Parts: sequence; structure tokens; C-alpha cells
Amino acid sequence: MEFRDNKAIYLQIAAYVCEHILLGKWKVDEKVSSVREMAVALEVNPNTVMRTYELLQSKNIISNKRGIGFFVAENALVNVKDYLKTQFIEEELPVVFRNVYLLNIGFDELETRYNTFVKETFNP
Repeated sequence: MEFRDNKAIYLQIAAYVCEHILLGKWKVDEKVSSVREMAVALEVNPNTVMRTYELLQSKNIISNKRGIGFFVAENALVNVKDYLKTQFIEEELPVVFRNVYLLNIGFDELETRYNTFVKETFNP
């Protein structure tokens, strides 16, 4: 995983975990890598991973089974979508809207490009 400078590492790891859940790579009640395993795999400090897990636990995306480890929570898929949607709307969408306005891009063009993107990316 390559980290970007513009966002905290623990948030980037949270996005990584969420993406795995959304893509179905990690399923409900499946054990998540331990803090140490994840830290080694991503080459980060275990405290950073712990911060990520605490965030995801507070969002009910993962849960801690005492003495066993962290697991994908029962409603993780819904909670991931809510968490990422809120984050996108509050942080990324204003930047997109600003660029759409400044570049005078019409909604028809956006819709066309969006449909092409979906078709090429998810239905090749």
C-alpha cells in the first residue's frame, strides 16, 4: 500500500479496510488481521493500526471479541457505506464542485463521463 501525504495514514488504512469489506474480500464475522500483522504488512507502527481499528470500531465496522481479535461487524457493509459516503460528501465533493464550477463543466458531460467510467471499470 502506498500512502499519500495529504491524508493521515490511519485514515488511509481505514479506507483500505473499508474497500476490502465493500469488495467482499472480508466478510461479516470474518477475523481481521491482528494489529501487529497489519502493521507488519503495511510497514507502519502498530499504534497507527490500533488507531485505525479504534476508529472502525467506533463506526461499527469492526468489532473486538475480547481475547480473540477483531472481526468484521454484522452490519459492516451498511456502516462502511454510511461512513465513506459522509466522508466523501464532506471532504471530496466540495473540491469536485469547485472544479466543476471553475472549469464550467456541465452536468450532461459529467453524466456521460460517469456512465463511461462505470461501464469501462465495472463492466469491461
